[in-house]
Amino acid sequence: MPSHDVLIIGAGLAGQRAAVAAADAGVSVAILSKVHPVRSHSVSAAGGINAAISVTDDWRSHAYDTVKGSDFLGDQDAIEVMCSEAPDEVMHLEHIGVTFHRNDDGELDLRAFGGASIKRTAYVADITGQAILHVLYEQLMKYHETVDRYEEWFTTSLLIDEDGKCVGCVARDIRTGAMETFTAKNVILASGGAGQCYKPTTNALICTADGIAQAYHVGAPLMDMEMVQYHPTTLVENGFLITEGARGEGAHLLNADGDRFMEKYAPNKMELASRDVVSRAEQTEINEGRGVGEDGSGIYLDITVVPRKRVHEALREIVNIGKDFAGVDITSEPILIRPGQHYIMGGVKTDIDGATPVAGLYAAGEVACVSVHGGNRLGANSLLDTLIFGRRSGEHAARRAKTMSMPSTTDVQVRRDEQQIAAIIAREKEGRRISEIKDELGLVMNRSVAVYRDEAGLQEAHEVVTRLKEESLSAYVDDRGAVFNQDVLGAIELGYMLDAAECTVVAAIERKESRGAQFRTDFPERNDDDYMRHINTTKNGDAPHVSYTPVTITQWQPEERKY
Repeated sequence: MPSHDVLIIGAGLAGQRAAVAAADAGVSVAILSKVHPVRSHSVSAAGGINAAISVTDDWRSHAYDTVKGSDFLGDQDAIEVMCSEAPDEVMHLEHIGVTFHRNDDGELDLRAFGGASIKRTAYVADITGQAILHVLYEQLMKYHETVDRYEEWFTTSLLIDEDGKCVGCVARDIRTGAMETFTAKNVILASGGAGQCYKPTTNALICTADGIAQAYHVGAPLMDMEMVQYHPTTLVENGFLITEGARGEGAHLLNADGDRFMEKYAPNKMELASRDVVSRAEQTEINEGRGVGEDGSGIYLDITVVPRKRVHEALREIVNIGKDFAGVDITSEPILIRPGQHYIMGGVKTDIDGATPVAGLYAAGEVACVSVHGGNRLGANSLLDTLIFGRRSGEHAARRAKTMSMPSTTDVQVRRDEQQIAAIIAREKEGRRISEIKDELGLVMNRSVAVYRDEAGLQEAHEVVTRLKEESLSAYVDDRGAVFNQDVLGAIELGYMLDAAECTVVAAIERKESRGAQFRTDFPERNDDDYMRHINTTKNGDAPHVSYTPVTITQWQPEERKY
């Protein structure tokens, strides 16, 4: 039975940054991931990372832009922490080997991103997440004596002792099917978001709400789950992401009439308004018959206005994506895009050190809600979020570990999980396939809990999710073996996604206003009197219980949001 001072579940940027921080503090660390760490979803982050490192910039400007971008739902104390610590974190990355792009003067180059009042996004072409992830993994190799890595282990449950403290987890070795109890003084969830609740999504297949649902099941509240970001530029064909860096370099959005329509919706920022504003503008153009493509379901992203040399220098990956997946040379013709599900602003409620209300349980990255993104995340703030709060979680968990002895655990939960898996494998082939249920879930979420929402659509989604939860209990698997049984893991992941989707829908129904990513056509105005607050969902029997938390305001009072 392995035991560690700090156990980190998830090995993307938040998890690896937490591991390095905890190891630097001199405690024993384990990092457990269901995929190899450099296959984590952080690898797909393209455009860059925000920090006020220009001599003409100030972290308070970054913080204000973030507060405004959040539609004033972000907690300003957390935003101040993130933005004030950003310059040091980016310089730390540069010093340990991240090859950020430099300008002709040899300084870190900065590109424009949506919702920012100044260029403040440091980048590595359009592979920034991949570059940072690989450098952090190299750093992690230096800690081989103090950091144990459990790669391709799937967490099935968090362990809670009789006093309500989190003391570890149960996990399955994907390669063998063996189950194991991991004991820990502290557990940090860094297992990513819930994008696979939607179809299509820009998210990797591994983003199945694991940590969100695991925390929910042990009583941790989820916050702001209704706030689901649709990225303005994803491929019409398959939902693949076309980085915001394209618009940062000057690409235009055009409708069927050839109009650069963002002038109507955000005359000052145009294509670089916040993501929710641009996505709604695109969807409006499509809904009103000015979309392009075979069935008018897309918008043109015209990158030909960017010099060809610059495209190949700063946007080389989307050149390949355009050719390979859309058959388009983006340097010579526009490419068809549309809004697509991209990011979960909500997640497990934490404080600025990553601690949840469940003692011993922390969360960082997309699984968590600090809340620095509120109703809408600014592009290039996500990498920053993972690193700042990953580090702070690791540091705080390490300090806590030094004040306590190793908890004791039993094999009760591992036996329960073994029985659950055995029961899944033993199901008769009379129900639906897991993939069918997942597809129906994704389609109803993308139809009814998307850029535009209303009561009828949300109620329909709620009914479908409730039915799918029942149907999932008899969904069968084909693989009855132990080695790399992805079927049985898919069944467990489906349960996680249904829990997260239910909380998302319930919170969206509860928020009867339009703010950030939540745009209710039946309540089209922002309502600060009644809804300047976070919506929390906690597990209550088999359904979410709704409660509220006030938004923390420090410097910036709510105002009308214009771009």
